[in-house]
Amino acid sequence: MRALVIVDVQNDFCEGGSLGVDGGAQVAGRITAYLEEHAQDYAAVIATRDWHVDPGPHFAAEGTAPDYTESWPVHCVAGTSGAELHPDLDTEFLDAQFLKGRFDAAYSGFDGQLGAPDMVRSGAPEGPAGPFGATAAASTAVEDGAPGLDDWLRAEGINSVTVVGIATDHCVRATVLDAIDSGYDTRVFSDLVAGVDAERAEEALELMEENGAILQVWGGTAE
Repeated sequence: MRALVIVDVQNDFCEGGSLGVDGGAQVAGRITAYLEEHAQDYAAVIATRDWHVDPGPHFAAEGTAPDYTESWPVHCVAGTSGAELHPDLDTEFLDAQFLKGRFDAAYSGFDGQLGAPDMVRSGAPEGPAGPFGATAAASTAVEDGAPGLDDWLRAEGINSVTVVGIATDHCVRATVLDAIDSGYDTRVFSDLVAGVDAERAEEALELMEENGAILQVWGGTAE
């Protein structure tokens, strides 16, 4: 059985966000168009999300310029609009969401745990959490002992994944390589991803293919 893994199609990674990628919004719409035609081909449709509360040196220190390799501008803070999925991605198709990077840097979707980011839990704490504006309620979106992506996929009997999303040269690359290392038959739609840097994105796709991913082109259009 196959799952579709949609990586980090969030407001902060699309145009206008703190780490906006050119073409991010277009990818969000194209993924929705793809799902409208092909959601039934998948046993599960999954989204991953950066969900930062206090990720330490992953965010550049105040007054220090990020190096865009190990340190980054503040982005996808849990409970803020930047961490929300882009409105052009239709969340009605999603079966599960996996949240990563709450307290550390996390690039691969396989670093995430099953969460409920859009649900306010009964008795959830009020006020802020961490130094970057995360809400206390959002910081509890992952319950103690929640499964990681690999454990969840295996429990669902899934042995193949298709990966799409943002950014080709960062979190998509990491997710694809981890999927391959974990033994999943892995496919990537190269026209349903968007990269930060065109040259590095192309190199990332080549690396994925060299490691065993199947690169395909969907070729459809969004309305």
